[in-house]
Amino acid sequence: MNKADLITALKNETDLTKSEAESVVNLFFNQMANALFNGERVEIRGLCSFYVKKYKSYTGRNPKTGKQVKIKPKKLPFFKCGKELKERVDK
Repeated sequence: MNKADLITALKNETDLTKSEAESVVNLFFNQMANALFNGERVEIRGLCSFYVKKYKSYTGRNPKTGKQVKIKPKKLPFFKCGKELKERVDK
């Protein structure tokens, strides 16, 4: 399922027009992205949670040349599956 499929499903399940459904989906994802940008955790009970994981700088190695490379500190979004979703998928 992609974003367009989600918009279509929302439109079919509600009395919303396609543009209204698209606005709702965009609002949902934008709010999630803004929360993560601000360092907040996003939790959808029974489904999943997202949070930002901080990584320190370290010395890596270029696999092609073998040369050591300094990797800068970074922050990446992290996804954690909820218990109910795990159980539902594992049936």
